[in-house]
Amino acid sequence: MARESKRMRTLRGKLQFGRAYQLSEAATLLKECATAKFDETVELAFLLGVDPRHADQMVRGAVSLPHGTGKKVRVVAFCKQEAQQTAAREAGADEVGADELVKKVQEGWTDFDAAVAAPDMMGQVGRLGKILGPRGLMPSPKAGTVTPNVGQAVAEIKKGKIEFRVDKSANIHVPVGKASFGVDQILENASTVIEAVVKARPAACKGIYLKSCTISSTMGPGFKLDSAALVAQYRTI
Repeated sequence: MARESKRMRTLRGKLQFGRAYQLSEAATLLKECATAKFDETVELAFLLGVDPRHADQMVRGAVSLPHGTGKKVRVVAFCKQEAQQTAAREAGADEVGADELVKKVQEGWTDFDAAVAAPDMMGQVGRLGKILGPRGLMPSPKAGTVTPNVGQAVAEIKKGKIEFRVDKSANIHVPVGKASFGVDQILENASTVIEAVVKARPAACKGIYLKSCTISSTMGPGFKLDSAALVAQYRTI
């Protein structure tokens, strides 16, 4: 078994095991623990009390982070109308196209972080489900990435709009910024995501919905948040 580094021992010394933290305190401690030689990503991890095998317990959505993700997002736009293509390019889309773009993805190209599609392109884009689906890149009306307003959708993603979706183990992982962000920026981004996840509770979910929520940086320890307090706070906002 690999020995734990001195750095990790020091970081774990800041963590009180078994304690549930308030978000503001966790964000402050997280920044103190982000001591890697690169700008670590800050992430929220949720464990939900849903069964994703049932369609009526699926949890997914999209939310715009007030301060963005801190990452340059590569966006492609599937559209064939000239006005939509022009709008997508002006909004900063990294790749814009119709049949030729579909073919490029079919041949294995997936060098992008998000995809937007016009409704009249979904017949072709739908054939990319086996490629885009497992990577979380498939455009969806619920996430606002299948829309006639392609340019607007691209602009929102570039500014920090992200999608979240529960996986087969009832977990959700969402990036909420970078360790270089200020504490207030991390707090606002994280609060926005937590509120969206809490309010996305499906009616078919019985019992405890938010089982756990943890915030961490790439190379730092995870700080478990007070799930009951988060639900009480955000479900009424």
